[in-house]
Amino acid sequence: MKIKRRAAAYGVSRSADGGVLLTRGSDASAFPGVWSLPGGGIDHGEHPDDTVVREFAEETGLTVRIAGVRTVLADLARLPDGTIEHTDRIIYDVEVTGGELTPETAGTSDLVAWVAPADVAAQPLLPFTAGVLGVSFEPADLGDGPFGEPERSGPVQRFGAYGLATDPSGRILLTRIADGYPGGGFWHLAGGGTDFGETPERALARELYEETSQRGLITGLVGVSHRYDPAAVGPEGVPLQWHVIRVVYQVTVPEPTDAAVTEAAGGSTAEAAWFTPEQARNLSLTELTRDALGRTG
Repeated sequence: MKIKRRAAAYGVSRSADGGVLLTRGSDASAFPGVWSLPGGGIDHGEHPDDTVVREFAEETGLTVRIAGVRTVLADLARLPDGTIEHTDRIIYDVEVTGGELTPETAGTSDLVAWVAPADVAAQPLLPFTAGVLGVSFEPADLGDGPFGEPERSGPVQRFGAYGLATDPSGRILLTRIADGYPGGGFWHLAGGGTDFGETPERALARELYEETSQRGLITGLVGVSHRYDPAAVGPEGVPLQWHVIRVVYQVTVPEPTDAAVTEAAGGSTAEAAWFTPEQARNLSLTELTRDALGRTG
């Protein structure tokens, strides 16, 4: 069975009367005639924020401003050639700032339209679009796997889920990246790459336990970012052209224990520990961790 994965960004845009902007798949798309939120694949090295702005311009002729991140999803679909595709999807709320409504030419969509709320459910919708818009749909039955992971060839684009984890006393849970890995020696948020077929929330729960032996509850979404490091090399010394797309969640650990790395974490995490906010800010932190701490004051 052939498998592949991709990361994509989409936008929800509403008109003054509540209509939602949708695009229709062209004959060049995997699902012709099916409607979707405007958006598409995140290019290697591209920030997801830039993706949704670019894709809106290409597919609708409109310029947009990001109002916020609505949610982050992951789903599996069977493509017409039988391939099972895993897509990580970042869903934004966007506001139109200019342009003229114009369908894409020679692309994967061929029509763009504002669809009234009462008419949305009557359209053939991609499952993720139906879910975002609150329309019931039948999820694809692809079996339970395991599916494995796609073979890596060329530049590495990874999708990761991380947690800004705190306990009832306000301590912050951090992990130190092992030497030989990108960011080696720096303290980082617990988390890591999502597996094929895995949602970001499930990946974070798994990584949190593997890297720190803690069990936590996701209480909110902190934000989305990325890191592009074309010079990065892996522990084997092989260039990765590293591009990681990251979603950060707020996590509460209601019953904290001593933080410890488990064997399942592999070799990328050297240690884990709890810190007060003051202690954490004096550590050598990754930019992701420093940014997350900055957002919380």
